Amino acid sequence: MRKVFGLAAALAVLAAAAQAQVPLDPGSHAGIASILTWKAEQQATGYRTIETIFKTHTIRRGKAVHPLPVAPRQIDPTFTYDGKTWTVDQYMAAYRVSGVLVLKDGKILLEKYALGRKPTDRWTSFSVAKSVTSTLVGAAIQDGYIKDINDPVTRYIPDLKGSAYEGVSVRQMLMMSSGVKWNEDYVDPNSDVALAGGSVTEPGINPMVSYLRKLPRANPPGAIFNYNTGETDLVGVLVSKATGKTLAAYASEKLWKSYGMEQDAIWMTDSGDQERGGCCISMTLRDYGRVGQFILDGGRAGGKQVIPPWWIGQATTAQTTSNIPAGYGYFWWMRPNGAYEAVGIFGQSISTFRDDRVIVVVNSAWPAATGRELSMARAAFINAARTAAKGR
Repeated sequence: MRKVFGLAAALAVLAAAAQAQVPLDPGSHAGIASILTWKAEQQATGYRTIETIFKTHTIRRGKAVHPLPVAPRQIDPTFTYDGKTWTVDQYMAAYRVSGVLVLKDGKILLEKYALGRKPTDRWTSFSVAKSVTSTLVGAAIQDGYIKDINDPVTRYIPDLKGSAYEGVSVRQMLMMSSGVKWNEDYVDPNSDVALAGGSVTEPGINPMVSYLRKLPRANPPGAIFNYNTGETDLVGVLVSKATGKTLAAYASEKLWKSYGMEQDAIWMTDSGDQERGGCCISMTLRDYGRVGQFILDGGRAGGKQVIPPWWIGQATTAQTTSNIPAGYGYFWWMRPNGAYEAVGIFGQSISTFRDDRVIVVVNSAWPAATGRELSMARAAFINAARTAAKGR
């Protein structure tokens, strides 16, 4: 089995999505698998209009909007990468970036759009959705729906009883260390990630649950990090089971309405009409920033604690370094530059520098799902934006 780590691992989200997401027109050629080969113009249009291509649920916003005031002094950083000095505009043009947003202390220091995108246009998140799902687990703990992060997953998904998930905790799922055998090889048409969740095979049971509960055990729970796309969807099912609400409804209640997102968001669903815990929320650039700011502000909204403070600390610090250089939290990546990140393929990211109170959001339509050079260029931009923001 081939293991994939860091940004490269995120590519598996799309491989699974080839089966698990549902086109509005089954006869069309706009299926999710084709996203891997969409041309630039298809990406620029499709990424901001996903709800016209796939079945989705809407995350409703509330009446109030959390302000993101524009700072009186803006930044326009330049940086050196690959022997060349880059401006923000040059970086965005060369790497097909649709939007960049830099916040410091909750104020906008930089906001730019390209690829025909406007401030009111949403953009799909790919794996950034995982970090939102993690946040909803924290909310469910705060609300008492999930009693303890060390509870067995079978308490909330009884259909997993008797499977290799017996003895696996909610925490171990969030660390991607369940120990259940999983083939994440997206070039293998017979891999788990290519086959899981494609259709309803057991009526009344979510397609991903149905598939995963048949898998054998490979390692003891908690021992080894193994990137597992299916399990992120499984955690989404867990939240829905625990709360008795759809993920979209719960995200609306705990984030979009309570914190004050500016626009409704869209969340893709699987063949069982369950939102995908691991993929594909579409939101505006500023709402990506608000997701980051909500976490940075300690999970409070409307004067109330939505997420337990201890949850924020654990989710955004390394809980495991097994096979991961900088570490992995609860569906958040740790980076050598000190940031914690929500990351999605084709260039989506929310990078937060806790001590500097700086957030850098990047939405893109990269020519490839991931790649070392693409990631290094983005890192150079993010580091330059952080440095410039620290001076404000």
